[in-house]
Amino acid sequence: MEAQPPGDGADIKEKLSFGKGEIMIIRKAEEDRYGEIRGFYHSLIDAMAGSTAYVGWKKDIYPSPEFLAESIRNGEMYYIAENGRIAAAMVLNHEYNEGYRRFHWQTEASDDEILVIHALGVHPDFARRGYAKAMVREAIRLAEEAGMKAIRLDVLEGNSPAEQLYTGFGFRYMATLKMYYEDTGWKNFMLYEYVIGSPGKTARERDQTNTGR
Repeated sequence: MEAQPPGDGADIKEKLSFGKGEIMIIRKAEEDRYGEIRGFYHSLIDAMAGSTAYVGWKKDIYPSPEFLAESIRNGEMYYIAENGRIAAAMVLNHEYNEGYRRFHWQTEASDDEILVIHALGVHPDFARRGYAKAMVREAIRLAEEAGMKAIRLDVLEGNSPAEQLYTGFGFRYMATLKMYYEDTGWKNFMLYEYVIGSPGKTARERDQTNTGR
């Protein structure tokens, strides 16, 4: 059976309040947004070159045009826009690097019982607005609603801001593995897992108490 992303494919307009009356809306990208999404990642890669949050991405290699188009077509691409510009984006699906199969995760789950976060990025022009946290909260909420068992992801070793982001939400560091991606070659990546239903607040409770700052 082909694994499907959470949700019914409709545009998501989830309003999240983050203090001082600010409202963020996380939407599911439609096909007419492809050019904007691709441009967002190109601009992000330029802006992040040499920063402490360097992720090793390269234009049209990762995320590739094919990956972006397929993610949008499958209803797996999510984004936040501010003043007509895409400020943050991510992909949620059930696919992962082959290296994941070499590791014994703490949660036993089939591919369609896990959600994997890909290409989560916030443009530096929109930093310190809580957008990265909003995206992670949304991933947790969607995973909970879809009955997933866990959320998994990998972070390029040395990307401290990403490590702090995920551990702050209760993601558990599992291991560091050498894995191959076209944009980075063979590099060390840190694996993280969030167990759905683990002790702690639900995504809705976190939305009510965390300002996202």
